[in-house]
Amino acid sequence: MRKYFKPASLTWWSSVVPILCGAFIASEPVHGMTGIADSIRNATGLTAPVLINMGLAGIGLRGAVS
Repeated sequence: MRKYFKPASLTWWSSVVPILCGAFIASEPVHGMTGIADSIRNATGLTAPVLINMGLAGIGLRGAVS
């Protein structure tokens, strides 16, 4: 688990941000911040599952390299 959690790594942060954005878009019906969720969706051009999977792949690759 320790090899996947590297908050001092830029690669780790560039993988966590898509996960957070995807989770925010996916939970839009719960929090009701449609404007912000739409802004993230329009800025990235991706759906929530794609963002989450991209982030998980980045963290997995980061852990495999180290």
